[in-house]
Amino acid sequence: MSDDELGFPKPLFRRLRTLPAVGPFRPATWRSPLRGPWLTSVFAIVLLVGLPLVTITGLLSYIAYGPQFHQAIPGHVGWLHLPYFAWPTRPVWLYRFTQGLHVALGLALVPVVLAKLWSVIPKLFTWPPAKTLAQVVERLSLALLVGSILFELATGLLNIQYDYIFGFDFYTAHYYGAWVFIAAFLTHVAIKFPAMRRGLRARSLRRELRTGLADTTADAYEPDGLAPQAPARATISRRGALGLVAGSSLAILAFELGSTLNPLRFTALLTSRGQSYGGGPGHFQVNRSAATARITPADTDDTWRLTLVGNRGEAVSLSRTQLLSMPQHRASLPIACVEGWSTEQHWQGIRLRELAALVGVGRPTYAHVRSLEKRGAFNQATLNTDACRDPDAMLALKVAGDDLLPDHGYPARIIVPALPGVHNTKWVSSIAFHGAA
Repeated sequence: MSDDELGFPKPLFRRLRTLPAVGPFRPATWRSPLRGPWLTSVFAIVLLVGLPLVTITGLLSYIAYGPQFHQAIPGHVGWLHLPYFAWPTRPVWLYRFTQGLHVALGLALVPVVLAKLWSVIPKLFTWPPAKTLAQVVERLSLALLVGSILFELATGLLNIQYDYIFGFDFYTAHYYGAWVFIAAFLTHVAIKFPAMRRGLRARSLRRELRTGLADTTADAYEPDGLAPQAPARATISRRGALGLVAGSSLAILAFELGSTLNPLRFTALLTSRGQSYGGGPGHFQVNRSAATARITPADTDDTWRLTLVGNRGEAVSLSRTQLLSMPQHRASLPIACVEGWSTEQHWQGIRLRELAALVGVGRPTYAHVRSLEKRGAFNQATLNTDACRDPDAMLALKVAGDDLLPDHGYPARIIVPALPGVHNTKWVSSIAFHGAA
């Protein structure tokens, strides 16, 4: 392919190719004898398996938020919207698993991503940047891939720390960033998959795991390859490099699992809610306190009433004392948050389907829940059919045998199996049920 076919002015492009490479653009700058197609391919195959899992579980979280009810963020995504379906309530640990996997695996892959970038960094500084149209497409996809994955990791890490220094809406940016990553990832895999297969065959994994530092040698140099032109003496073996990356990932995973698995909570050193028990019954985490939500004692005193509304406007007003006098349902259910932490508690309250029956809705198809909280993006939630009818879905009045504390949603909150924590609305003021009699 000629320079003209690339769309470059011929004299300018020829002059660009004759300019001497300087600094990081000089092949001799990169001297690590570990770099080569095999090591890069090992990191690539791990990411080829792990990154799609992180992406899929992230998109499932978006579905769990109920975009069909316009309560997911971003709300209007045009042709980027996913096929909507009703998020199920069974198994009860579903959202806890998918979102816990999304965060834990995303964190564990950070060392692998950094190692993969280290292994290919000389290719980011090739000179000239592109010689053919295929190289232009490849480098554009690579720039988008590197940029999008670093953006997703950085904003995700800041989100689980509740540190929104970036000044824009995390959920919107993270969603669109995911689609940029998906497009770049698929393009890069299509281009590089054959090279990855060849790279994996270049060396034996078993042999490399037995090769120590003294016997570590560089691959043969190729002008368009990853091996160094002037390799330095090895200071770590490939076995050591793989062990360092794997050990880092396993350590991160161990420190994160405690935020999802209660018995390991003491290991949750990486997330801001991991070891923070909050206060009150059950000693579980609090994302949004009553003070933050501007819920005052006057809002939740003996004058509080729960308003139930039916299809035809039938309304019932119940005090907390009246609710406590009704048959109580008890269940151990988890709460899981988008930041990756979760906890399982023993709840007591009134089944939602029994509350629906009080206003003549025997078979609810959806319910709209409102909170006493007057501000905030999640001061209301719409529950789908499964959430309304599930035998464990309830308006919780107590947790761990005691009354809810204000920070946990007193006087009443929604608890639905497998529902994202933010839609287990706290400080409930009303529930409007819709469905058949």
